[in-house]
Amino acid sequence: MDLFAQQLVDGLTLGSVYALIALGYTLIYGVLQLLNFAHGDVYMVGAFIGFFVMTWLGGPEAAIVPIWVMITLMFLAAMLGAGILGVLVERFAYRPLRDSPRIAPLISALGVSLFLQNCVLLLLGSRYRSYDTSKYIDTTGGLHLGPVSIDWMRLLVIVLAIALMLLLTKLVGHTRLGRGMRAIAYDREAAVMMGIDVDRVVVGTFFVASALAGAAGVMVGLVFFNVYSYMGFLAGLKGFSAAVIGGIGSIPGAMLGGILIGVLESFTAVYLSANFASVLTFLLLITVMLLKPRGLLGRAAIVKV
Repeated sequence: MDLFAQQLVDGLTLGSVYALIALGYTLIYGVLQLLNFAHGDVYMVGAFIGFFVMTWLGGPEAAIVPIWVMITLMFLAAMLGAGILGVLVERFAYRPLRDSPRIAPLISALGVSLFLQNCVLLLLGSRYRSYDTSKYIDTTGGLHLGPVSIDWMRLLVIVLAIALMLLLTKLVGHTRLGRGMRAIAYDREAAVMMGIDVDRVVVGTFFVASALAGAAGVMVGLVFFNVYSYMGFLAGLKGFSAAVIGGIGSIPGAMLGGILIGVLESFTAVYLSANFASVLTFLLLITVMLLKPRGLLGRAAIVKV
């Protein structure tokens, strides 16, 4: 039971990261009906931005600012940089194809994904960069609940992920931008006639979704240390799977799907083998699609007449 409880904590940590990535997928799909397959690579760029901010501030062993300031700046820079990158991707790769057949922006998304991967590979090389969290944070400390230990970094990731999810829910439900998102998702033409600036709302949607991916990239670096140019591919697939399992277009569904995948992978790695983690994840995706094609929390499509 001690091992079970500890793996549950590890699964919640990983699931929180997947949930943030899934929220980006579901937010963009809910507004534009677009599968942004470049989203995983935006997450990768966010991880590198966090790493370079950490290096610029002195790195693990010679930090020129307090640790909490360093981590705060890493998150802010990664979220801002990833958000701007998401806006640029929307402006140059998706907006010209907004009224094209749906296959066109999908192909464009795949092209942007390959472009970002190879740009980072050419500029930074293929070697892994390590956050080396253990050098400047006492990973033996943290929260102890009986036999379960949650180090400060995992605790930070879980708490911050929950906070970002709650903020996103508040933004979508209670702000002008959120009302614009919901209006465009329901009927874009009617939203235009009501005076909603579609381009402005779409830019805001991409910025928020990409900023969440940037935060997830820093979280992965802080907890799992290594970042590299191809890390966004599999993480993007897992985030997309989480969004689909929970019900793409549903914010609570994206959170639920991410947590389920994270917990499943954590338990699989310990009780079976790490080699089966991805296999069972996609098996879960297939099973959910067969039993509930719209996802666990997805709603039936509204038929307009």
